[in-house]
Amino acid sequence: MQSRWPVQPVGWAFSIWGVIFLLLIGGAAYGLWRRRLDPAWQAMRGPLAVSLGLGMFWVAASNWQPVLATVLIIFMAAAATEALLRAPRAWAARLPVGLYAGWLTAAAGVAMGASLSGYGVLSAQAAALVLLSLLLVIAGFVLWLRPSALAYAFGVGWAYMGVIVANLEISNTPVIALAAAGIALVVAVPLLRRAGPA
Repeated sequence: MQSRWPVQPVGWAFSIWGVIFLLLIGGAAYGLWRRRLDPAWQAMRGPLAVSLGLGMFWVAASNWQPVLATVLIIFMAAAATEALLRAPRAWAARLPVGLYAGWLTAAAGVAMGASLSGYGVLSAQAAALVLLSLLLVIAGFVLWLRPSALAYAFGVGWAYMGVIVANLEISNTPVIALAAAGIALVVAVPLLRRAGPA
C-alpha cells in the first residue's frame, strides 16, 4: 500500500487547516454580530453551510471508505467555491471563505489523485499530473471570475508549494514544474484581471 502520492503536499502544509478554522469562526462571529440580516452575506451562507455540513461526515468517511470521502470532499469544494463566488467584498467574508475554498479545492485534487492511483486507474505519477493540471484549470477559472479573491489564490498556491517541497526529495521534476506553473498562474491571473470586475 502506497503511503505517499506525488500529488500530496508535504505534511506540515496541512497545518493551514488551523488557520482556516480560526478565520471561519471569526468571520462567522462577525457576520452574526454585524451582518446577520445583510442580503449580501445571506447569499453565501447556504453553500458554505452545505460544505461545512458535509465536512462533519467526511472525517468519519475518510477512516472507512476512501471513495466516499473523495466524493464528499469534491462536493465540499464545489459548495465552498460557490460560497466564495457569492461572498460580499468585505474581507471578513472573502478572507476565510476564500482560503477555505482554495485549500479545499486542492485537497479534493489530492483525494482524487490518491483514489485514482490507489485503485489502479492511473499510476501515482500520472494521477498527480492529471489532478494538478485540473486544479490549475479550476483555480484559473475561479480567479478569472473573482480576481480579488487573493485568499483563494493563497490557499491553492500553498498547496502547490507543499507539493513542490514534498517532491524535491525524490527530484520529481515533472510534478515540481507543474506545481510551479500553478503558483505562477494563481499570481498572474489576479494581476491580469486587476482592472476587471471583482
